[in-house]
Amino acid sequence: MSTVLVDLMQNDSASNGDCVNNGDCDSDYDFSKLGDKPKHLNMERQRSFDERSLVEASPGHTPWAENGQRHMDLDNLFSPSRRSSFNTPRSICGFEPHPMFAEAWESLRKTMVYFRGQPVGTIAALDNSDEKLNYDQVFVRDFVPSALAFLMNGEPEIVKNFLLKTLRLQSWEKKIDRFQLGEGVMPASFKVLHDPVRNTETLMADFGESAIGRVAPVDSGFWWIILLRAYTKSTGDTSLAEMPDCQKGMRLILALCLSEEIQALFFMALRCALVLIKQDAQGKELVERIVKRLHALSFHMRSYFWLDLKQLNDIYRYKTEEYSHTAVNKFNVIPDSLPEWVFDFMPTYGGYFIGNVGPSNMDFRWFCLGNCIAILSSLATLEQSMAIMDLIESRWEELVGDMPVKVCYPAIEGHDWKIITGCDPKNTRWMLLWLLTAACIKVGRPQIARRAIEVAELRLAKDGWPEYYDGKSGRYVGKQARKHQTWSIAGYLVAKMMLEDPSHLGMIALEEDKQMKSIVKRSSSWTF
Repeated sequence: MSTVLVDLMQNDSASNGDCVNNGDCDSDYDFSKLGDKPKHLNMERQRSFDERSLVEASPGHTPWAENGQRHMDLDNLFSPSRRSSFNTPRSICGFEPHPMFAEAWESLRKTMVYFRGQPVGTIAALDNSDEKLNYDQVFVRDFVPSALAFLMNGEPEIVKNFLLKTLRLQSWEKKIDRFQLGEGVMPASFKVLHDPVRNTETLMADFGESAIGRVAPVDSGFWWIILLRAYTKSTGDTSLAEMPDCQKGMRLILALCLSEEIQALFFMALRCALVLIKQDAQGKELVERIVKRLHALSFHMRSYFWLDLKQLNDIYRYKTEEYSHTAVNKFNVIPDSLPEWVFDFMPTYGGYFIGNVGPSNMDFRWFCLGNCIAILSSLATLEQSMAIMDLIESRWEELVGDMPVKVCYPAIEGHDWKIITGCDPKNTRWMLLWLLTAACIKVGRPQIARRAIEVAELRLAKDGWPEYYDGKSGRYVGKQARKHQTWSIAGYLVAKMMLEDPSHLGMIALEEDKQMKSIVKRSSSWTF
């Protein structure tokens, strides 16, 4: 059975270990540092486009109760017709941003890549300390938080150009060491090549043939679909998604992956595709396959991958070698194989989706990406989402520490780390701040995200926006971390803008499909 909640944000191999990813300021703060003012969009958001997605919160509305029963009231929220753009001295909520916010925007704009006069993406990092690495390229997954920042700031042009350019690259012939890749594979990255003699520019795509480790991109197509929906939700412009080329691109991605993927990111991409695919002669059959797979994934994940105190105790008391469909221990997990750390790590109130389930084997590690995406895609039920937040609050030092937030806990160390990662020092930790913020807002507990952002603001800019941090609590800049990492910069911006205007959450989050209600329920002894 394939790994489910692994982190696929930077390296295609499994990440293991620590990771990184509001103060008021003077009222005369100079917003000119944000660079060019965004172009205002005159188009109305089309609420009818996506009734199955999360209905956004009004900037002035507080969608969480005051009695501790805090969660997003999806039934009473509405889709706003205006956006929050940071081109005025005061924000819409009356708060001044942290000075680091303007510095982040200035840094992000320096990473922009242009092709024939049009912005098409952002490079991975501005750190040019080692020319032979590929940080000067535009990575699909790394561009996602940059794209969200530009959309939230009313600048959709760069996002549209990126989607179209990568779609064009998808049609290229793709080989790695003479092996032909599937037709639907999206590039891992691309760069713009300038020919000063001929005065021409061309795009060069990397499908893994020149990547570190020669690893083909697994998740680029998923992120492309998710970003296409974010663009459509933000602008209200459905014409891009309805283009025949975009429809074909989505069909190719899904045809490539519908056969065997079991993963939270895949679940979210399917949900986004469900509202983007046209139900014409070609799309109808695909939609039926998507719906069937979503129901199966929802059942499978909620039944077998969810872990809380009650479930942990049940596993601890499992009987082994059970036979027939009535077996309780369906995967024949040996209780003695449970790691000692998980018993102390599991709080009384809280839970999470574990990393992997297989015959006689369960990966009990915490993966931040998978759990946050499970919340945003509504793969997690409301109760499970609340439990994930309970876990983060209960285990703050272990999961957040001095630089939020760990992508994986606990870190693989020693012999296991050497075998699984090949002793790769970069396969350790880095930042998922924007995903944590989005998940917190959706669940109605923004104070968790605000606390994490305040931790990041103490050091992130002073340390030069590093790629990742080392140490159990993230106290040290990573040994091989590149500075001025675009992902770190954009992730911080997206987190700040979502906290200021929760309606931005609608770009990346989806409300629960009414047909996929909870299959498994948490113990009735759990209260909130």
